[in-house]
Amino acid sequence: MRPTQPLMKRIRRLALTTKMTNKGYYKGTGTGSMGQHTKYGGYVIDWSKVRTYVVPENLKDFKLTPFVTKNVEPLRGRFEKDPKGGFSGEAYITRWKVENGED
Repeated sequence: MRPTQPLMKRIRRLALTTKMTNKGYYKGTGTGSMGQHTKYGGYVIDWSKVRTYVVPENLKDFKLTPFVTKNVEPLRGRFEKDPKGGFSGEAYITRWKVENGED
């Protein structure tokens, strides 16, 4: 039995996974290795493989801009007056009583 042609076209567009192939296929994450494992279970970093990012000098006069402007004001949270923030149980109980009533 063969699947119909429209079904085959949809299957071909999906990403290849390890379950679709035979033995020996390892997809990985595309990050690459930064060193090698030792025979004692450790890991030695090869610094020639480590990625380094060079920050341009005179960053304020640099022509390229970041993805987000520096003029964005920080958002205010709903728990400004609570010193524990959103992690306090009192804030949860208070909000539950407001929304659901006193039970």
